[in-house]
Order: sequence, then C-alpha cells, then structure tokens
Amino acid sequence: MIGLDFGTAVGAAVLTETVFNIRGLGSKIVQAAQTQDLPIVLGLSLVVMFIYGLANLMVDISYAVLDPRIRLHGDA
Repeated sequence: MIGLDFGTAVGAAVLTETVFNIRGLGSKIVQAAQTQDLPIVLGLSLVVMFIYGLANLMVDISYAVLDPRIRLHGDA
C-alpha cells in the first residue's frame, strides 16, 4: 500500500507546497502552469510520472520476492 500511495503523496505535495509557500517540485509545477511555461510543466510531469512508475515497479517486484505464491517466471 505504501508504494501505491506514493502517487497520492506526490499529488498532495503540489497542494501542500502551494498552501504553505514551500519551494519544491510541486510549487514549481504550479508556477510554470500559471505562467504558461509548457516545456517545464511537461518536463516536470514526465519526471513525476517516471518516479511513480519506478515506485510501482519496485512494489510489484517486492510482491514476487516476499510472497512465495507469486512466481517471477511463467512456469506452471
């Protein structure tokens, strides 16, 4: 569940950084969206999606390592 909640944490960072005026990735995305700086919005969104995908991949691999009922191979 921690790996799947990672996306929520990243999305909440945008809101938290904006409300509390903290400098970070979320506030940079908001600032770039307000100034209509499309390359920065797309680039930072790509970085966030890559990190989210990598976290989900790590969760899937850890399922296979920790649960003996799940196999890494397609063998029956």
